[in-house]
Amino acid sequence: MTKRCLTVLGATGSIGLSTLDVVRRHPDRFSVHALTAGTRARELAELCREFSPAFAVMADVQAARHLADLLSDRPDIEVLSGEDGLASVAADAACDTVMAAIVGAAGLAPTLAAVRAGKRVLLANKEALVMSGQLFMDAVEKSGAELLPIDSEHNAIFQCVPADKVRNPAAAGITRILLTASGGPFRTLLAEELRSVTPAEACDHPNWSMGQKISVDSATLMNKGLELIEACWLFNTTPELVEVHVHPESIIHSMVEYADGSVLAQMGSPDMRTPIANGLAWPERIDAGVAPLDLFAIGRFHFERPDLERFPCLRLAAEAFAAGGTAPAVLNAANEVAVAAFLEGQLCFADIPVIIEKTLSAVAVMPADSFEIIFAKDAEAREYAQALLRSL
Repeated sequence: MTKRCLTVLGATGSIGLSTLDVVRRHPDRFSVHALTAGTRARELAELCREFSPAFAVMADVQAARHLADLLSDRPDIEVLSGEDGLASVAADAACDTVMAAIVGAAGLAPTLAAVRAGKRVLLANKEALVMSGQLFMDAVEKSGAELLPIDSEHNAIFQCVPADKVRNPAAAGITRILLTASGGPFRTLLAEELRSVTPAEACDHPNWSMGQKISVDSATLMNKGLELIEACWLFNTTPELVEVHVHPESIIHSMVEYADGSVLAQMGSPDMRTPIANGLAWPERIDAGVAPLDLFAIGRFHFERPDLERFPCLRLAAEAFAAGGTAPAVLNAANEVAVAAFLEGQLCFADIPVIIEKTLSAVAVMPADSFEIIFAKDAEAREYAQALLRSL
């Protein structure tokens, strides 16, 4: 057994905390090299005292100063800040594994740094792959990085596909990928009722404990749209071969269909520690601290088709992927702006897809030939979406 040395990008978020909970259970298997956060200095300081990383990084410079004060009695922990600090610990030769759990576009640069350094990258930041697609996968291939999906759905697919056929599932006889979705907290609401839902209600997911942004994405089905794009890149397929199934129980995390009619499913309790443990220890299996699945208590499973009229974000994501180039980056940027505005009480929930669709229509698509172009289109889309918000 080789002890793995881990850097956690986004240590104070829900994925980061779940990762550290798995690590906490296996001190003989994992050590922590670096922990990073955005602005939560006090929370990161507590984690640093427990896990004693060599480096602690805050994306926010002022928060880094606060963290340095909080850790003034720990000269063994070096405090860094900003994008350079994040990229530095992600690529540091002293660690071999990086949990990429920074939410949104902000996670692309440090995740890419880890990829280019040839790490085992546990990808929980779907936006990085959504934004940069082919460029990201080209970087993985060039560096020899080991990319393991951590989103519960993609990890489920990964577990159902032969390990040597992940990038070519058709060669294994796989004919369809069945991507499951919980449907979120508003699955049964009428369209007119969606106009009055609150941020608190949107963040109250019936099955999963997640951060605010991903909770809202789940409620709009944009999370499934982003996951559709991510699945196409991870498994080298197209949206036509990926079918979304709403599964309210969130027990079957995804399935793959084979040419002989077999359908393999990965099941488990809705707890992110399961896919995290799978990625950390792969190809071995370790205890994740997750309660055994009680199928008798669940009783039965339900499936339904997603309603693209009430929840158009899934359609918009598929259209952005079909448009190609920088369109997915524009989609993601507009969604981040719209979700932030909704969480701040500045936008109606039902108008989130309106902002996204208008931004997609207005911002010209360009070939995604470089990361510079992708970041430029990301900025342009954010500016346009913000202008739309000001005009409301």
